[in-house]
This record gives sequence, structure tokens and C-alpha cells, in this order.
Amino acid sequence: MRRRGLARGVMRTAATTAVVVGTAKVVGGAMDSHAANKQAAQQAQYDTQQSAADSQAQLQQQQYEMQQMQAEMARMQQQQAAPPQYAAPPQYAAPPAAAAPTGGLTSDSIAQLKQLAELHSAGALTDAEFESAKATILG
Repeated sequence: MRRRGLARGVMRTAATTAVVVGTAKVVGGAMDSHAANKQAAQQAQYDTQQSAADSQAQLQQQQYEMQQMQAEMARMQQQQAAPPQYAAPPQYAAPPAAAAPTGGLTSDSIAQLKQLAELHSAGALTDAEFESAKATILG
């Protein structure tokens, strides 16, 4: 009888152990599942926050680039609106006055003769008109 009692005790212990192990597995599995779900939720929250931060950074970068483009456009418009700034041509000194020709011509007489020659070349004066005006200037 003792054997039978001992076998029953062993069987009971084995059954109790099996129940305890099975319960531990179920509880452990539930805990693992809960931890995995919690970790997944935290990861999703982190991903959402990171995505929002990335979007904000991208928006700030686009705003900065837009400001740079607007500043460049304003600078270009100012350049186009302002007349071009050219350096003034160098001032040359007039050549020294030549000695008056012996015929008594003045600078005014020479200028008049040049003007007559231009009019004659342009066809505004006939040969006769040119010679007459020239004779008047030369005196």
C-alpha cells in the first residue's frame, strides 16, 4: 500500500508541477505579449514624434530656402531698377593750342570752315555756295 500511496503522491506532485508549469507558461506568455504590445506602442509613439520632428525640420529648411530666394530676387530687382553704374570716361587734356596760322585764322574761323565742309560733303551746299562762304570766312 505504501507503494500505491507513494505512486499517488508522486502522481499528485507531477500533476501539480504540470499545472504550475502550465500556469507559469500562460502567465509568462501573457506578460511577454503585454511587454511586446507596450514596446510596440512606445515604438509607434516614438516614430510618430520623430516623423513630426522631421516634418518640422523640413518645413523650417524650406522656409529658410524661400527667404534666401526672396532676398536674392530682391537684390536682382534692385540691380535691374538701378541704372548701370559705369565709370566716367577719362578726361583728356586738350592738345596745346597750335600757333595761329599766318593767314590770321582764329579757332572760330577754323570751326566755321569745318562746318561748311561738312555741309558741302552732305550735299547741303553747292560748290559755288561753299566757295563763296569760304572766301567770306577767309576774308
